[in-house]
Amino acid sequence: MRGLAKSVVLISTADGSGQRHVMVATAVAPISMAPPSMLMCVNRNVSSYPTLLSGSDFCVNILRTGHLALAQHCSSAEKGEARFSKGAWALDASGIPYLTDALAAVICCQDKRVPYGSHDVFMGRVRDVRVNGGADPLVYVDGTYTSLQNASTGF
Repeated sequence: MRGLAKSVVLISTADGSGQRHVMVATAVAPISMAPPSMLMCVNRNVSSYPTLLSGSDFCVNILRTGHLALAQHCSSAEKGEARFSKGAWALDASGIPYLTDALAAVICCQDKRVPYGSHDVFMGRVRDVRVNGGADPLVYVDGTYTSLQNASTGF
């Protein structure tokens, strides 16, 4: 699967007490336009899993190539609030953190969870989208972060 290029996103969420969590992900996809919805696959061993398991809403923050250092920081040994020490973060009206300069921040109300193997598939209805434009997504392919331009084969 190393040849399957995917956009890099940060999944951000918060628990009932306002404790924020963020993780790097590529196993994210839109499900439907009616209703607008997204899915993500989350390993049960990640630190944000208990918050998601409790039913917390989440945001899919689509990263641009300029977010490489942020993606690396959010996949480091840092956990919880420490991961929010970098990046331009804000909270929506319900307390879900989102990255203000992401290509897009897709805020979802958690709707369903399906366990499968070592992961759970979380589905959410889109309740807000914040778009900053541009088309320079950070991409992960063959074990490396890159851009579409660098990953191009010149077809």
